[in-house]
Amino acid sequence: MTDAAELRRRTAELLAAHPPAGTDPLDFLRARFDAGLAWVHYPEGLGGLGAPRSLQAVVDAELEAAGAPDNDPRRIGIGLGMAAPTILQYGTEEQKRRFLPPLWTGEEVWCQLFSEPGAGSDLAALGTRAVREGEDWVVTGQKVWTSSAHVARWAILIARTDPDVPKHRGITYFVCDMTDPGVEVRPLRQITGEAEFNEVFLTGVRIPDAHRLGEVGDGWRVAQTTLNNERVAIGGMRLPREGGMIGPAARTWRERPGLRTHDLHQRLLKLWVEAEVSRLTAERLRQQLVAGQPGPEGAGMKLAFARLNQEISGLEVELLGEEGLSYDDWTMRRPDFVDFTGREAGYRYLRSKGNSIEGGTTEVLLNIVAERVLGLPTEPRTDKDVAWKDLAR
Repeated sequence: MTDAAELRRRTAELLAAHPPAGTDPLDFLRARFDAGLAWVHYPEGLGGLGAPRSLQAVVDAELEAAGAPDNDPRRIGIGLGMAAPTILQYGTEEQKRRFLPPLWTGEEVWCQLFSEPGAGSDLAALGTRAVREGEDWVVTGQKVWTSSAHVARWAILIARTDPDVPKHRGITYFVCDMTDPGVEVRPLRQITGEAEFNEVFLTGVRIPDAHRLGEVGDGWRVAQTTLNNERVAIGGMRLPREGGMIGPAARTWRERPGLRTHDLHQRLLKLWVEAEVSRLTAERLRQQLVAGQPGPEGAGMKLAFARLNQEISGLEVELLGEEGLSYDDWTMRRPDFVDFTGREAGYRYLRSKGNSIEGGTTEVLLNIVAERVLGLPTEPRTDKDVAWKDLAR
């Protein structure tokens, strides 16, 4: 049984063999993966040691204290939080060994090809087609709101493989090569002026059957693993006290007393308490993951994340008055990741508007919480047993 003492010993051996100060960061990350210290709860040979998930914090603390490089998780968050757990659960041994090491080290960035112009909130209505040709699948369609598509090497993709069955049953899950000549990525400029999102056009993209995850037609079930992990990754991220959006607002309050009013003080106190409750609830959710896979509770955390970000950023703009309306740079850029706390209040206010859309809209997540957490009656679904090809579009 791998315990905390054993993990500290293994971490010390890694640091002795690969001193961070004199080792190329990528070489260090590769060595860390090979030592089983990437995801300690993953199987041996796949970046882990089969240890309890809760012991990852032991390794992380030792490496941080030693000044070891990390894998820049903000840049590769989709790979870490969504692709990796799905590959681990449904991938073949060959797929796991091919995709997981460069995913974790950051050598290969991943994106998610799920949403479509006509299938956002109703994702199961997607129309991107995948047709079998020998040992390949030929994929044609359009995806939208694709974060990091402009820098991604691989994508997790769901496509319709059988239009003659109800919409949830005719979907298959694939790993798509973003360098295929049939993949076209176009930027979507956002209210912030940046284009971290993209729309992706797939024209005759060939995906080998060896890059299919799960059984043919079982893609909806595989996708639920991805979506549940996505919501935990967004809403349940590990933060210190006053981490995230509440931090800049609290600092402004402390450092600039001339901006204070009684009303703003009361609102800030309320949001500070809610942010701390949300942070501790997220920690409890992560501890529950030790015993199994993420469930619908992640939807509740993602709901809280979106609402708090929008309310806190709105308060911060009000606190700053006219200064809060300024914006430093409208230059069209295609960033590698979202930097909520590294920019000014105006950016946070504008960017947080997307929090209630990305990772599942607020309306969809409220339904998930109502039906799957609270056990309330489900909404009527007249298309449940209708073949996808017969649905009104």
